[in-house]
Amino acid sequence: MEINGTKNGEALEVALSGRLDTNTSPELEAYLKENLAGVTNLAIDLIDVQYVSSAGLRVFLFAHKELAKVGSGLTLRHPNEYIADVLDATGFTEILTVEQ
Repeated sequence: MEINGTKNGEALEVALSGRLDTNTSPELEAYLKENLAGVTNLAIDLIDVQYVSSAGLRVFLFAHKELAKVGSGLTLRHPNEYIADVLDATGFTEILTVEQ
């Protein structure tokens, strides 16, 4: 998996590519832990992500909880049909903002 982030003031945009699974989710979690300080707006672009496992969903939940501490939330952008179905089936669309 590849992680490309751009921080602009209090906003962090992260573009992912590849698979977000048990092997790669620790990398994303570490990246977020290093870069969330001072962030009130986080968007993760999933346009180039083919697969998200439960480990990846856990990282999304971690990020959402961290942002909730500052009164904000996580936005997931451009999930493919498979990932959108996973987010819907697991109830993540009820707690996160998902943009097509």
